Amino acid sequence: MAQEYSRTQRVADQIQRELAALIQREVKDPRVGMATVSAVEVSRDLSHAKVFVTIFNGGEDQDEIRESVKALNNASGFLRSKLGQRMKLRIVPTLRFHFDDSLSRGNYLSNLIDEARASDPELESDVDYGTE
Repeated sequence: MAQEYSRTQRVADQIQRELAALIQREVKDPRVGMATVSAVEVSRDLSHAKVFVTIFNGGEDQDEIRESVKALNNASGFLRSKLGQRMKLRIVPTLRFHFDDSLSRGNYLSNLIDEARASDPELESDVDYGTE
């Protein structure tokens, strides 16, 4: 019988919490800006971790996002050593940061839906968002 909440998932969740705090408090690189850890995927042997981050830089400038992710990848050794101090693991995973664009994709799709609703007068008058 498989566990509902595996060890790798528990470790990933703890890494996510710890990294969010470390990035906010310990990373002094100004290129990082406002970065949030949105998800962490850990390999089964706990040796590698993909860390997905969302960057809030005011705009959607791809160069700034790339620089922020590059700065986080440069600081991955520092963050890994701090994780090792905070977590009781025999092996601390190697960290690799990736940009998570799900927030911007969600906003884009939401805007498309709003535009479609606004352009179709039937939808606007028929549906009152669940109030009948």
